Order: sequence, then C-alpha cells, then structure tokens
Amino acid sequence: MSKVRTAEQLAELIQDGMTVGVSGFGLAGWNQEMAIAIGKRFEETGHPRDITFVQSSPIGDHTENTGTAFLAHEGLIKRWIGAHLLGSPKMERLVVENKLEAYNLPQGVIIQLWREIAAKRPGLFTKVGLKTFVDPRVEGAKLNARTTEDIVKVVNFEGEEWLFYKSFPVDVGLIRGTTADENGNITMENEGILACALPLAQAVKNSGGIVIAQVENIAKANTLHPKDVRVPGILVDYVVVATSQKNHYQTEGTYYNPAFAGNIKVPLSEVAPLELNERKIIARRAAMELKPNAILNLGVGIPSDVANVAAEEKADKSLTLTTEAGSIGGIPASLPHFGHAYNSECMLEEQAQFDYYDGGGIDITCLGLAQTDKLGNVNVTHFGPKIAGCGGFMNVSQNAKKVIFCGTFTAGGLKVAIEDGKLKIIQEGKYQKFLPQVEHISFSGEYASEINKPVLYITERAVFTLENGEMTLIEIAPGIDLEKDVLAHMGFRPRISSNLKEMPSGIFQPEWGQLRQIIEEKMKG
Repeated sequence: MSKVRTAEQLAELIQDGMTVGVSGFGLAGWNQEMAIAIGKRFEETGHPRDITFVQSSPIGDHTENTGTAFLAHEGLIKRWIGAHLLGSPKMERLVVENKLEAYNLPQGVIIQLWREIAAKRPGLFTKVGLKTFVDPRVEGAKLNARTTEDIVKVVNFEGEEWLFYKSFPVDVGLIRGTTADENGNITMENEGILACALPLAQAVKNSGGIVIAQVENIAKANTLHPKDVRVPGILVDYVVVATSQKNHYQTEGTYYNPAFAGNIKVPLSEVAPLELNERKIIARRAAMELKPNAILNLGVGIPSDVANVAAEEKADKSLTLTTEAGSIGGIPASLPHFGHAYNSECMLEEQAQFDYYDGGGIDITCLGLAQTDKLGNVNVTHFGPKIAGCGGFMNVSQNAKKVIFCGTFTAGGLKVAIEDGKLKIIQEGKYQKFLPQVEHISFSGEYASEINKPVLYITERAVFTLENGEMTLIEIAPGIDLEKDVLAHMGFRPRISSNLKEMPSGIFQPEWGQLRQIIEEKMKG
C-alpha cells in the first residue's frame, strides 16, 4: 500500500496535546508542506492545539512567510523547545509576548537527545550549558515569565557536575529528503544538509509515534541504492510530495545549488580582498591565532571574515573549516546559505558532528561578540525584547580547545579611520558591549576559567584575555588612547596587563602579507 498522502490528509492526524519534533536548518531539511497544512487546519478549526513543538536548529528565512511562521498561532503551540528563534519573527513574538512556554536549549543537546529517546535511555548527561542561562541555577533555559517548569537538572556523578536533559516521548516527526521509494526509504541526494532526520525518526518510532517525510520524487520500490538511503522505510509512515519548489528550498536563499549538495565541485574565484576597515583589523588579529592543520569553526559575521583573510594571505591551505550543520572541508557559505559549504570533503549528519565538537574536536573557534562583562561571560542570545537563541554557539564555545570572540568595541554607528598604520575613532558607537553584567549568559567565563580554556576577546582597538577569571587587557591599537578610547567606554575597569602591548602594526596597513609566516613559525615551535 502506498505511503503517499496529501499534507491536508496527514494534518488530521496531529491531535491536541501531541509532541511534534522537526528536522531542519534554515529551510534545509524542513517539511514545509506539513507546516502549511497544520497551520491552515488550525486557522479553520482551532485544532490541533496545545502541542509541544521541538526544533533543534533555526528554521525560517527571517521573514513571516516560511519556516515555523505557519505554526506561529497563539493556542496551536503550548510549549516551544528549540535552539534558535532568529529565523522566525512570528514565533519570536509569541515568546516575547508570553503567549507560549519557551525553552532555549543548545542545538547539539536537542539533536543528541533524539538518540537518547530512541534508545529509551533516561536522558542526556552533558556538561554543555553548565553555568550558562541553561543551568537551572541561572535561568533554567526559560525565556519568559509563562515558562516555569524545570526541564534541566544539575546532577553530580562521580564527583563531577553534569547537566541532565530528560527524555520525553515524541508523537510526530516531520523530516525531509529528496526521493522516497514506494516503501518509504528516503534519500537526500539534492539536500545540502543531512540534518537530524535519522535520529528524530528513530526517536518517534520508538515512542510509538508517526513519521512524515516530505520529498520531491517517488521511485519504484527497491530501486534506490541502499547506501543512498539516509532514513529507512521502516521508520517512515507517510510521504508527502512537495507541491512547489518554494516549499522545498535547499537553503534560505536558493531552491537548489548542486555544489551545496556535493553533486559538483565548483571553481572558487580568487577571493577579493576585504576593505581595510574595523572588520578586517579584527579578522586579521584573530587569524594570527591560527595554527597549522587547525580544525576550525567560524561564526556568522566578522568571524567568517577570518577565512577571507586567510585566503587573501595564502594561508588557508593547512586549515580545515567545519560547520555545525555537518560539513567538513571546503568553504562555508555565508547568509542566506549559512550552514552549507562549497566543495565539502565530507558531509556528516548533525548528531555525528556534535559528538566530535562536544569531545573537543575543534582546535579553534571564532565567534561573535555582542556583549561581554568583567567575568568574561558572553551574550549572543537575548537582548531586551529581542531573542535570538543559542543555536550551536554553546556546544562550540564551551568545547573548542580555544575560543576567540570577535566584534567591534562598541555598536550602533561606530565609524573609524585607518591612516598611516594607526586607528582613529571618528564616531563612537551608541552602545557599549563591555558591560558590568551581560543580560544573558550564553558563554560562561566562570566555567571557562575553571577548565583553563584559552579565551580571547578581539576588537578593532583592544584585545583582552581571560586570566584567573577576570577580563584582562593585553593589547591596544596604535593611535588609540587607553583612557579616552578604551576604558571610558567600558562598564567596568578591566585588569590591565603589566605587559600591555600595542596590537601588531602590520594589520593596520593596506597590505599585510605576514600571516603565512606567523602560522609557519608555530609549526617550528
């Protein structure tokens, strides 16, 4: 009997109070046909309502017309558990307006939790989230006043503290692939990310639930190559065929690029040099921390410029770039294709990538710097009424061997000039980033100090490190006045190194040309 149904037929199977888990990253791997049908049914009948909705990654394209926007109705979702809200303004509004319960858990935690549920283990024990806002001694991952139940526990096991994320049954799993055969076997030849479809499907089936997969093609039974099948038909109850390309986008910005799927390798044009501005200064200084044969993870924004600097300086050949979405090697794509990569050497499922990440596989990560404080805490998740979510930031920052936070010293209108190898502040930003206390602890300076993690905070005018649990100024830019341009714009007075240095003058020149030598010298050491 065929497993193919219409999304409208299958929406009737979603009952009030069910727990629905979904795969996806941006629009990759996202079952939009079912989201549209469920949302439409709720608008017409008021059902299903009071569901628990669990997403492991950001879903949407930052507009109100895709992703979880179709499900963002008051009453439809009672409890949201997810890693990221940034892709869906409508869902974010429901959280901010206190119209549903909301928990922000790390991306890797949710993905790995699917496996614990599948194996009927009690839950996930991990150190990810200790002493951050996820820790129940801080905020317990709760995002608003309506959210009161504790779903994260601190446990002590053999003398060490761990966080425990409890398993729960999952009634419905919404996943996606490229092709399904008549038996429900799913391939992903045109997907740019493998996502977490397999562990989610296993979790749902072993919870006694139903799995619904969206695909573009239907093949005759037993005609798919067994090594191409990413989710076996024994885990798939129903199949929905995409009714249009707009409901099966590969990334947030394109329907299909064969390079993202690994189906072709594309020639990468010569990297155009970045403009010499504050971003390039920060990226250059961060690139000086690279080492030969390093495994890297780079965040969005200024951190991604580190790869451009390395390429411009012909120092990228010994580096391996990775993404939390599963790519290894190649060149990670920027927005609106974040998570994908050109010319990947390997593409892993997300749960495998996070196993590697959580075990310390990343040598160096460069991440964004939105807010920090005297203790070295960093906030990238929650700013007043604006909620982004932690995504994979917590897994990456807590477990990489070395963390470099990159960002401008102030925000909101900062203008600088770089003249004769010196930095000049033309207009100061309106908002301080170095605060007495961050609004939300996305990265715990206290925990980093306890495990002796090397941490740098790099801005265009000053470089700080975390020493003995305290933010310590170690470098300032040439042309910058310590009191007027640095200390006067901080919400606290940092420790100042007795060996305070000037940032390397070469990174303030139009032509630098020293990065390869800096990295090669480390190889000799």
